[in-house]
Amino acid sequence: MASHAPSSPEPTSSSTPTAHSGGLWDAPVVLAATPIGNLSDATGRLRALLETAEIIAAEDTRRTRHLCQALRVSAPGRMVSLHEHNEASRSEELVAEAADGARVLVVSDAGMPGVSDPGFRLVSAAIAAGVSVTVAPGASAVTTALALSGLPTDRFTFAGFPARKGAERRRLLQRLAAEEWTTVLFESPHRTAATVAELAEALGTGRPAAVCRELTKKHEEVLRGSLGELAEQLADREVRGEVVLVVGGAEDTAEEASAEELAAEVLRRVEAGVKLKVAAKEVAADRGISARELYDAALAARKN
Repeated sequence: MASHAPSSPEPTSSSTPTAHSGGLWDAPVVLAATPIGNLSDATGRLRALLETAEIIAAEDTRRTRHLCQALRVSAPGRMVSLHEHNEASRSEELVAEAADGARVLVVSDAGMPGVSDPGFRLVSAAIAAGVSVTVAPGASAVTTALALSGLPTDRFTFAGFPARKGAERRRLLQRLAAEEWTTVLFESPHRTAATVAELAEALGTGRPAAVCRELTKKHEEVLRGSLGELAEQLADREVRGEVVLVVGGAEDTAEEASAEELAAEVLRRVEAGVKLKVAAKEVAADRGISARELYDAALAARKN
């Protein structure tokens, strides 16, 4: 997840593993998590990897150089960019160099590479080429927000950044309306209020949720409440910083929901491009009711 430059108290010196201790480079490609806000969350393993990597593939090379300076870590390896616009082509180059024996470190601006950040294509290319890949874990905006939300954490799903508009966004809202697991999403600050309001409309104003802002930073804030309450709070304020949304799951109402109550969900899918009969069968299968009854109800609702 992209982030502003991390801030924290001055990092304290500590012993870090050497290039040969603890299997630091047992795999030639390592994805390493970077702090999402507080520099103190940088691990000793991350420091050692930065110091010993021969190639550092960074989402933004300027941010990574700033991180190294803030951590007082020398990074003598060659630093190259790896972002959404060049990942497809650069991944093959990096995998080829790793196959020839180079130590390749992959980092994003904040958090774990590959999680709504560059890294997925590189890992896929490495796997296809038979090149070993491993991970150096660390800070994660997803699990941090989930833990702070106060919502169930035993089962959750991650939806990344919602599409800004169109059929893909409507499909996401339709899915979340019936999703019984807690869902974590990323959102930009200037779209947060609108997205929460749209979630309240599509999922119901009573669905519990949390808006997590500036996690691990000085101005960390977590707003908790129903989607309706959160939409009202955010309507009159400017949201700043990095935002993670956590939405509680839907209650299991399959036995109580009538065909008429679910007709609207069918019609929303039709608006997204799904044929009426197909949409009715899908919703009926999810809810355990008669597809024919649901089809008739949706047809009647559409005529009205």
